[in-house]
Amino acid sequence: MHVPDGFFDAPVSAAAGVAAAGAVALSLRGARRELSGGGGAAEPSSAVGGERTAPLAGLVAAFIFAVQMLNFPVAAGTSGHLLGGALAAILVGPFTGVLCVSVVLLMQGLLFADGGLTALGVNIVLMGVVTVVVAYGLLRGLLRVLPRSRGSVTAASFVAALVSVPASAIAFTGLYALGGTADVSLGKVFAAMASVHVLIGIGEAVITAATVGAVISVRPDLVHGARELASGPLKLRTVEVATPGGGAAGTAGGPAPAAATAESAAPAAAPAPAAPRSNRRMWLGGLLATVLCAGVVSFYASASPDGLEKVAADNGIDEKARDHDAAGSPLADYGFADIADARLSGGLAGTIGVGVTLAVGSGVFVAVRRRQPEDAPSGADTGGTTAGTARTGT
Repeated sequence: MHVPDGFFDAPVSAAAGVAAAGAVALSLRGARRELSGGGGAAEPSSAVGGERTAPLAGLVAAFIFAVQMLNFPVAAGTSGHLLGGALAAILVGPFTGVLCVSVVLLMQGLLFADGGLTALGVNIVLMGVVTVVVAYGLLRGLLRVLPRSRGSVTAASFVAALVSVPASAIAFTGLYALGGTADVSLGKVFAAMASVHVLIGIGEAVITAATVGAVISVRPDLVHGARELASGPLKLRTVEVATPGGGAAGTAGGPAPAAATAESAAPAAAPAPAAPRSNRRMWLGGLLATVLCAGVVSFYASASPDGLEKVAADNGIDEKARDHDAAGSPLADYGFADIADARLSGGLAGTIGVGVTLAVGSGVFVAVRRRQPEDAPSGADTGGTTAGTARTGT
């Protein structure tokens, strides 16, 4: 659903650009908490440290780029592809998810002439913000009523991804009602967009659930949507100590021995924290799968136009579409014009796209993680130093 230039008038495109910029700015702030291992205001802290989450977020962006090249047939002469907002939000968090999709859309627009540059704000709103908000909100709601298990997370991911795609199509219709450039009835646009994107949503749901299920089966601690499974609440258990008099320690059956009294009075020692697991093997495996998708499997993707392209062509929505400003890019349309072999051309372009998206995304997320959250105390050691000074003064 990459909207090209010319589908919407200037005011709507500009307003969408402002909304997208605001969403990205808000996500940069929220992503600092997610990439540092913390949840939102009402969510528990995650066990995943930022040093592991930031590289994973860059890989998620690259994976979304690669899988978006794999168009799958959904109807006669129509194909679909992953939007990715649901997958990103579930794996790395909603704020980081918006940034992942935004990085992908930026790289596609600048390097591959996919999605208009003046329509970049529209695409971020539709494919990033709407899908993330709908999918993650639905996921959290479902997990409140489903049993606490890995299977529940996978099932909820399927439903969330399925709903997020037609929700994005409905949002497109709403923007079209405000500033569509073609003279096509709103009811016709809504019916065409909603029907085909329900089918695309099924493909989105399968890909999302399969990916989340694969990761959660081996590393649930790396799935933001399953963070409660990685760290449950600590439960304390009391143990009665028998005394020679036949009663429990500290009861009328007899006084507790001194040693037992001391033991019961002392707080139980906290278990030593588990050493953080390395995610290098997971990261390398994910990178290999990403490169294979973009460099090899993409050659076998459906050549039919995707849902938006098909609907636009059949209903005249694209009558005022403009050529892409980056149409002369060496990587335009995901291939090299100077390479005659289509398999080599597409595979090389896809691999380059994965590398660039991974580099840009990882750089953004590492920079975001290293910035001190604005709502955090100015220094982690300040409280301890102050407390120590106060104790010394007494």
